[in-house]
Order: sequence, then C-alpha cells, then structure tokens
Amino acid sequence: MDDWMAWYNALEKPGWTPAPATIGLIWQILYPIIFVSFGFILLQAFRGKVPWRAAAPFAINLVANLIFTPIQFGMRNLPLAAVDILIVWGTIIWMMIAVWRHYRWAAIAQVPYLVWVSIATALQLSITAMNWGRA
Repeated sequence: MDDWMAWYNALEKPGWTPAPATIGLIWQILYPIIFVSFGFILLQAFRGKVPWRAAAPFAINLVANLIFTPIQFGMRNLPLAAVDILIVWGTIIWMMIAVWRHYRWAAIAQVPYLVWVSIATALQLSITAMNWGRA
C-alpha cells in the first residue's frame, strides 16, 4: 500500500466518508465538465468575449483544485488542505456568478461540481477537526 494511503486510512473520518473508489468515480465524471466549461470560458477571455474578471475565478479554482492533492497527501497538512478546499468551494460560487450573464450554460454546468465540492468540503473540515492534534 502506498505510504500516503496508509496515512489517510489511519486518519479518523466521519462514518459517511465515501469509499476512495466512489471519490475517484465522481472526479472522473466531473473533470470532463470542468475541462470543457473552464476551457471555454478561458478561451472566451482570450478572445475578448468575456472580461478577464469573469475568467479569474476559473483560473484561481483550477490552481486551488490542482494543489489540493499535494497539500493533503504530499505535505499531509490537513489545516492547509481545509483552507484550500474552502477556496475551491468559494471560487465555484464566484465563477458561477461571474459568467452567469455571459454564458449561463457555463454557470449551470458548475452545479454538479459545486454539489460535490460542498460534500468534499464538509468531509475535509470534519477530517481536519477530528484529527486536529495529528494534523
């Protein structure tokens, strides 16, 4: 077993924690939605069809999403991972608001992502709180 997986498995977690395979499946569904909608909005910003301030939360979200795994499993820093996932969650709401008047479909496409990240945020905050002395 990978060292990071042994570390994660040893953490206290709430009883409603999804199985790792479930988490992986959800991300396999979400990543294509994220790729298409983010790519579209960033392309429209490059073309000048949406202001960069509307694309900014997409860029920030992408960075925050990408650094979560290295923070959580590489650094094993639960408090910092909790802050990071709050940024991911907040930027989803921000980007939905930012693009609503330009491309409503791109805002609506974020709903499954927002639902999942809301669950993941509650999970991360719970794990962080349950393991505070170990974090």
